[in-house]
Amino acid sequence: MTKKYPNRKRPARGVKYVEGQPTVIYDTVCTRSKERWLANDEIHRAIVEVWSEEATAWLVGRYVIMPDHIHYFSWATDTNIPYDNWVQFWKSRFSWKHGQGDRRLQSDDWDTRMRSLESYEEKWGYVKRNPQRAGLVRDPDDWPYQGEVHNLEW
Repeated sequence: MTKKYPNRKRPARGVKYVEGQPTVIYDTVCTRSKERWLANDEIHRAIVEVWSEEATAWLVGRYVIMPDHIHYFSWATDTNIPYDNWVQFWKSRFSWKHGQGDRRLQSDDWDTRMRSLESYEEKWGYVKRNPQRAGLVRDPDDWPYQGEVHNLEW
């Protein structure tokens, strides 16, 4: 008997914690109306500053900032802070910091729990090539709006 999964237009809410396993989340956050304003030095600095100095209940590892969305990986340092609350917090701090009221992030996001180092590495390879697939650079390493805030150790 095959298990049927619902056709989802939105992600299921909440993050499942598994005893003895790291809780690593891959997430995508888009701009409102898919407006293309994220990929610049000022925004890049503001996002990394929020992730590294203010929103530290979950730690951000590798990330890629595209013109209209952000991909990143994060993991819990404090499981008492629900993931969805943390995402809303960093988005709020980022919006306040960059101070451009007409340029907003969507209120929702699309998160997926990584279940193994192999799935994490596979997903990172896909994310890293995103600027190349979009025709923004020839070599993914040339994209200036990517990096790693904290080193994820499985």
